[in-house]
This record gives sequence, C-alpha cells and structure tokens, in this order.
Amino acid sequence: MSIIETEAALHEAHRDNHTHRDVNGGWLRPAVFGAMDGLVSNLALMTGVAGGAVSPQTVVITGLAGLAAGAFSMAAGEYTSVASQRELVQAELDVERRELRKHPVDEMEELAALYVARGVEPPLAREVAMQLSRDPEQALEIHAREELGIDPDDLPSPAVAAVSSFGSFALGALLPVLPYLLGATALWPAVLLALVGLFACGALVARVTARSWWFSGLRQFALGGAAAAVTYGLGMLIGAAV
Repeated sequence: MSIIETEAALHEAHRDNHTHRDVNGGWLRPAVFGAMDGLVSNLALMTGVAGGAVSPQTVVITGLAGLAAGAFSMAAGEYTSVASQRELVQAELDVERRELRKHPVDEMEELAALYVARGVEPPLAREVAMQLSRDPEQALEIHAREELGIDPDDLPSPAVAAVSSFGSFALGALLPVLPYLLGATALWPAVLLALVGLFACGALVARVTARSWWFSGLRQFALGGAAAAVTYGLGMLIGAAV
C-alpha cells in the first residue's frame, strides 16, 4: 500500500513540475513584439526629426502621426496576413475533407503508413488508423495535424490579431511621445523613457526564450538606442543641408 501511495505521490509531483513554457508565445509574443516595434520605429522617427533642429511641437506632431500611421498599418497588415493564412488552411481542409469522403480506405492506409514511419508496428498502426477513421471529423482533425501540421479547432483570428497589433504598437509608440505631452521641451526625457521601455520589453521576451532577462533587455536597449542615434545623426545632416 505504501509503495502505491509513494508512486502516486511521485506521479503527482511529476505532473505538477513537468510543465513547459509557451513556445508559441501565445498572447505574449505579438503583444511584446508589437510594443517593441512601436517603440523603436517611433523613437527613431522622432529622434530623426528632432535632429533637424525643429520645434518641440513638430516633434510631437511627428510622434503622434507615426503612432497613428504605424498602428493602422500594423493592424491592416496583421488582419490581411492572418485572414489569408486562415483562408489557405480552410482550402486545404476542404481538399482533405473531399479525399476522406471519396477515398476513405486510401486515407486510412496513408494514416497507418504515417504511424509505421514513426515506429509503430504495422498491424497496430492499421488498427489505430481504422479506429480513428470511424469518425469523419476526428479523421479530418488527425489528418490535418499529421499532414498539414495544423489544428482545425485552433485557427488564428484575423480580428484578434489586428486589434492586438494595433493596441500593442500604439502603446509602445506612445512612450516616446508621452514626455512631450506632459510638458517636456527637450528630447532626452523621451529617449530615456523609450529606452527604459525597450529594456522592459526585452526582459519580457526572455519569458519565451532561453535567454536571461537582463541579456534580452540589454540587447533590445542597445538596438533601439543604436536606431535612435543613427536617425538623429541623419536628421542633423539633412537639417543642415536644407
């Protein structure tokens, strides 16, 4: 009895501890990378304009215009991309559905062959394929997973992708504009706040990677800072030329 209880306790401990991070990123990846994109692009845009020795009002207008344009562009791009991908998947599922209806035996043998290729004994593979093929919807789901690498019940939503991209980009792009909206007249508070935001976004990215939070944060800090410095220099050159 004690052995059984010990094994049960070990099983429970293994189940509780044997968890994996979300390698697909879930909501975290598009949100963090959208905010990071907004931060870098709007920071670089504003520093480039500020390098041309323009007024603070011009920098604010530029930042707000960059926020709106970038957010709408991201939303439209994400919606079109995800909708096209979803339509392609639906078309492939329709093809597979027709094949299952017209050639059920051939599709069953194809599924059995997939299991044999993965090391299952042929008789067992055929038996498993036969049992799984009894339900047409279940068979479609299994063929989609095995042949197309997709889950028909978990297709991405174009609307969700568009809204999340719009919101995260706008939030990131707002950070470098915020000091100006609160009364700042110099560029450095906007740059400082944006760089802090970039470090925070980089640290969050570490949740879906194997890197440490400080490495990811410093890397994004350095890349964003370099982009701002280069565009500021270009702004100075162009401002001096015109």
